Amino acid sequence: MKETEKTREEERKYYLSEFSYNDGEYDVKFNIYDVDFYHQTITVVISCCGKITQDTFPLVRDNNGHLYFEYGKFYENKILLNDFA
Repeated sequence: MKETEKTREEERKYYLSEFSYNDGEYDVKFNIYDVDFYHQTITVVISCCGKITQDTFPLVRDNNGHLYFEYGKFYENKILLNDFA
């Protein structure tokens, strides 16, 4: 299997995966719309307080090799890609 095919399969694995997060005030639900490992970005649909938005974030790798994106008013919350089911 070619490297690009393997990457596409992994990207499809995350498609529409969901993760719920409580930011201390609201319950926020994330659904993955797209993961681009080549450009190191993730596009998520965010549901919070009855509003639905879409945003693209850069993916960052931590010291343990896990991919995450930062979310919040000051990007203070780390949302790990492995948290999505």
